[in-house]
Amino acid sequence: MRSEETSEPAAPDEAAQAGLTIHALSAGGGILALCRLPGAEGDYRGDLIQIYQWKPGLVLSMTTEAEHVAAGAPRLGIDIQSMASRWLHLPVPDFGTPPPAVAAKWPAASRSARQALGGGGRVLVHCRGGCGRSGMAVLRLMIECGEDPAQALARLRSVRPCAVETEAQMDWACAGQVAG
Repeated sequence: MRSEETSEPAAPDEAAQAGLTIHALSAGGGILALCRLPGAEGDYRGDLIQIYQWKPGLVLSMTTEAEHVAAGAPRLGIDIQSMASRWLHLPVPDFGTPPPAVAAKWPAASRSARQALGGGGRVLVHCRGGCGRSGMAVLRLMIECGEDPAQALARLRSVRPCAVETEAQMDWACAGQVAG
């Protein structure tokens, strides 16, 4: 297993704290990762610092605005962008798949993510817990980068066993092999 295909705290010097864990793996020439919603465990500022130190070129938020507010992260998009990262908001209900308005935004979001990865960049995807919705989006990106769906799922689950929680999420992620 290559070193980038591990799950480690984004800032090793802060590993003694509960901190945000960024689950990363290689994809499309860059590094693709997933994590939980910054602030979900009560340390919004600390989580943002860890994301900043990881240096993503693009962050995809799969959470709703209500989830941001509940986690103490109502300015999440502004805060991510202030760290020199692009931010795209693709809100999906918990345990769900993209509703039509979000699904319509996916092709452009995917192109942006694959362009960043293709240039050797880093893309971070998050949802509330860093499992279902983010796993669904990461798996779809891996497939759209040309990976075999079964192999991509196995690689993803080797770094994040809870990735992709429902059959509907799996179906949506695997639709990327057709649209890719």
